Amino acid sequence: MERYLKIIGDAYYGYFNYLINEIMYPSWGNYFWWLVGLSLFVWLLELVFPWRKGQPALRKDFWLDGFYMFFNFFLFSLIAFNAISNVAVEAFNDFLGLFGVKNVVAIEISSWPAWTQFLTLFIVADFIQWNVHRLLHRVPAFWEFHKVHHSVEQMGFAAHLRFHWMETILYKTAQYIPLAMIGFGLTDFFIVHIFATAIGHLNHANLRITYGPFKYLLNNPIMHIWHHAKDLPKGSHGVNYGLTLSVWDYLFGTAYIPHEGRDIPLGFDGVEKFPKTFWQQISYPFKKNKMEG
Repeated sequence: MERYLKIIGDAYYGYFNYLINEIMYPSWGNYFWWLVGLSLFVWLLELVFPWRKGQPALRKDFWLDGFYMFFNFFLFSLIAFNAISNVAVEAFNDFLGLFGVKNVVAIEISSWPAWTQFLTLFIVADFIQWNVHRLLHRVPAFWEFHKVHHSVEQMGFAAHLRFHWMETILYKTAQYIPLAMIGFGLTDFFIVHIFATAIGHLNHANLRITYGPFKYLLNNPIMHIWHHAKDLPKGSHGVNYGLTLSVWDYLFGTAYIPHEGRDIPLGFDGVEKFPKTFWQQISYPFKKNKMEG
């Protein structure tokens, strides 16, 4: 127990120092300022080349989504996630140790060229995320958390990061064992994170982008707006589940783009009554699931 308490203490101390350094010392390898820069760049594109020309520059819930952006990518890790995940990893390794297993690496790729390691990580992680995303729509208890993201009624870049913190736990838990079984020799997947963040921002932006023939590979705003459509195909739990890659939806038959969908209603049935503040939204799923349980 003392060892776990030390892990928790070190996690808080280490992450706090990391966050302060991220904010105070801008650099090319600094994720905080990359997020700020990407956000300002995509927002500028929205202002100069808006797809929905009548949508305000400060659209509905603009500041709420901005807060979600920094909470989910930075503050949540400081409050809980970093400490919890470090303890969970240590506990999992201790559990494996009971059976004499020292690690779960099944495929050793540390000797591969760096670009193939990045590509492997990116493809495997994205496929796992696609499957988790499908579950968020199909499992009723998970959907109550995912409703936070789908409560967006006007799309803009910052809507990308309006999601309940429980989604982070679900995604990371699903990814941990498969990725741990691949012996990645790289310790910093910074480029993968930046690329995924940029595509996510663009997917939610008020921009008309399709990427031409690459639309079958990369998710895009015209495809993703149908994921947020209030009216889905009959009998469907959802469509266009891809986060960064669209190829999974085309391969597994969940791609759906009947037309450009510029002005389609967004959200879900009853979105008008969904909580409007940050605290109400993040507490809503627990209250709803408890009542239904």
